[in-house]
Amino acid sequence: MTVHFIGAGPGAADLITVRGRDLLARCPVCLYAGSIVPAGLLDHCPQGARLVDTAPLSLDEIEAEYVAAHEAGLDVARLHSGDLSIWSAVAEQMRRLKARGIAYTLTPGVPAFAAAASALGRELTLPGLAQSLVLTRVSGRASPMPGGETLAAFGASGATLAIHLAIHALGRVVAELTPLYGPDCPVAIVANASWPRERIVIGTLATIEAQLAREPIERTAIIFAGPGLSDAGHRESALYDAAYQRRFRGREGA
Repeated sequence: MTVHFIGAGPGAADLITVRGRDLLARCPVCLYAGSIVPAGLLDHCPQGARLVDTAPLSLDEIEAEYVAAHEAGLDVARLHSGDLSIWSAVAEQMRRLKARGIAYTLTPGVPAFAAAASALGRELTLPGLAQSLVLTRVSGRASPMPGGETLAAFGASGATLAIHLAIHALGRVVAELTPLYGPDCPVAIVANASWPRERIVIGTLATIEAQLAREPIERTAIIFAGPGLSDAGHRESALYDAAYQRRFRGREGA
């Protein structure tokens, strides 16, 4: 018996990996976060599978589902939104499974920031302007941020920031980043990336609060900020420059 942790992707049911889909199709038990995992993904589960929405469950109750499946010899597909490597709450589940000697695997998923960038129609790393992307968040009720991981510290680098779980603190984000990036720094907010209710708001640090005040976004949004969101000021990559020599391109006269 094995518990298969599967990154369900950002929202659209067809943004799951082939491996994740195939695991769903052969597991007789599926645990999923019903509040953020699309119901369409459950169509891949085998007929008669036990489907458990973990949204209202505690960690102890989720562990009890794993134990029951283990005792029955039934593989479990455990669906988490986005990708498992960030803010997935998978680590504590793996620790409990390891303590019980229950095997598990991890299958990555499409992360929300990638879906949001696609919705914006943007590459987030631009030659000469932005080559680093910082994935971060702000302190919340469930988990405070470590002391050194602040917006000010990350913003001092000039990198593009992808700020998750922070739409409720937009005023704080603007206040902390404006001295570093300037009021004209571009900002893009993508809510519910890849879902039918996807929404995009584009502005600057100076304007974005007023823009959202007219039509607030309450949750499930990513705030992008940084000069890398600008439409100007960057050059073309050297990778495909005719004069750039690389091993996959034959030298003239060779």
